[in-house]
Amino acid sequence: MTKSRLSVFPVLNYVFLALFGFAMIYPFIYILVYSLNDGKDSMLGALYFLPRKFTLDNYAEVFENGRIWNAYKITLFRTLLGTFLHVTLCTLMAYALSKKSLPGRSFVTFYIFLPTIFSAGFIPYFITLQKLHLINTFWVYVIPMLFNFMHIVIIRTFLQGIPEELEESARIDGYGDFMIFLRIILPLSGPVLATISLFIGVAHWNDWFTGAYYVSDKDLIPVQTLLQQLLTEAEALSSSMQRAAQQGGQTVDMGAASATPESMRMALLVITVFPILCVYPFLQRYFVKGVMIGSVKG
Repeated sequence: MTKSRLSVFPVLNYVFLALFGFAMIYPFIYILVYSLNDGKDSMLGALYFLPRKFTLDNYAEVFENGRIWNAYKITLFRTLLGTFLHVTLCTLMAYALSKKSLPGRSFVTFYIFLPTIFSAGFIPYFITLQKLHLINTFWVYVIPMLFNFMHIVIIRTFLQGIPEELEESARIDGYGDFMIFLRIILPLSGPVLATISLFIGVAHWNDWFTGAYYVSDKDLIPVQTLLQQLLTEAEALSSSMQRAAQQGGQTVDMGAASATPESMRMALLVITVFPILCVYPFLQRYFVKGVMIGSVKG
């Protein structure tokens, strides 16, 4: 009786995990299918796994706007540069704070922790950016996101788990602090650095708020902000056409194009999520290890 129960449990466990995994993946499948289907035909519903009327008009409508390529360039550049600078500076600070002999270590830790408790609000933050001449510049995407207290804590906790004997042996060989950091600390910190890179990289890629409120130059708008604006414009146009048709007693005519605001929304979601989905599998093995070690050790 016990053996039969034990043999049934793995089957039920695999079935549950398979259903759970399918529930996580299916929304992406639905979005992709909807984005590849004719917009007007999609309004009929009953789209599940395959497009009923395949078309690329939804993507064509999005990429017809010439600003989309410049927006992608801005987003890609800010993500790469912002991630590199963020990880570099946070790692340097975490390495310093991991040393118990550092003078004022407790004060510095409390000083960088304090802003996580209190926030001045939107208007003082805007004034601060304005005084620093960051408004309507590319650096407004990078400089405010250079530091994150939680990321510093995770990296510091990870570094505290590295045996001190490694550094002592390097000092005997004549290495200074900077060479120890480059030759020993960085090679051993791959998992936690990959984890932090993923965190801040996704934050840079998904950020639309900064471009919407702190940048007015159309050449500096990131892709997330631009796509949000295009979607808003498409929905506003659709609503105005429907109101005009209703007031004139006519049926709603969406034009010759097959794209609709809802189908364009799905295409925009695919365009937004696809790059992150391509990067995440390569960092997955480091992601779990980095989070567990950086959160538990110490």
